[in-house]
Amino acid sequence: MATLATNDYHHLPASEKQLRYARSIATRAAIDLPRDVLEDRRALSAWIDRHKRPASRFDAYPSSKQVAFAERIARIKRRDIPRECFRDKSLMSRWIDSNK
Repeated sequence: MATLATNDYHHLPASEKQLRYARSIATRAAIDLPRDVLEDRRALSAWIDRHKRPASRFDAYPSSKQVAFAERIARIKRRDIPRECFRDKSLMSRWIDSNK
């Protein structure tokens, strides 16, 4: 039985999810998606990294679902959620995990 070596990664075709995401980036930015990157998972991943939308200052904030879940836990446990958790999703996640 043959197995793929770890250095054969570049031979893998792009996933359907990668292709959809790359096409949406290209459409939004009105740029061409090079044909040669469509056939190589690594090349497409690099193209996506170069062209994806810049990070927003809100990317670090917890999601509304995360906040709602934390607030539900806080009500049940009769605890306050530290203010800094509302500005950092990883802090909110840690607070949730330690208060479940």
